[in-house]
Amino acid sequence: MPHQSQGPADTVPVGWLLLIYRIPSEPTRLRAAVWRRLKGLGAIYLQNSVAALPAGTAAERALRKLHHEIIEMSGTALLLTATTLLGEADIRADFQAARDDEYEEIVDKCQDFLAGIEKEFVAEHFSFAELEENEVDHQKLVRWLAKVTARDAFGTPGREAADEALAHCGEELERYAARVYAEQTDVR
Repeated sequence: MPHQSQGPADTVPVGWLLLIYRIPSEPTRLRAAVWRRLKGLGAIYLQNSVAALPAGTAAERALRKLHHEIIEMSGTALLLTATTLLGEADIRADFQAARDDEYEEIVDKCQDFLAGIEKEFVAEHFSFAELEENEVDHQKLVRWLAKVTARDAFGTPGREAADEALAHCGEELERYAARVYAEQTDVR
């Protein structure tokens, strides 16, 4: 049976990219900006100012860009590749734990979304405006899961629960939409 690709998690990266940097202490917004960028890439910190990402073309491109930006902030930065790391199992476990935390947060937000849909049913708010608002919220969850999945280089176990939770949200949104359309048709 041929293997079907399911995305980035199917190709296990070989090696790591390490960004070692220093940024002036003031203004603090520069440090926060670098931290946010690294978090957005899915990097984990090995220690202060040393972040690691599984090696890959997109990750290298993003870290090269960030390296350049740090230099422009009057900081210093080194971008290194490592094919073998002592303690790599621990680093991989930390990376996977970070993705699992993100997936868990998505599941929590899906539960909030489902509670919101249920609230609409209880209050009998079946309007196109409410439907549109819920569709926007659902799309935010879809995009968020796609971002986390894209940086889940090792196929973290938490993905399955997030996929299932988001699928359930989609089903409930469709059930709500059907009710909105039925109610609006009855009004005429």
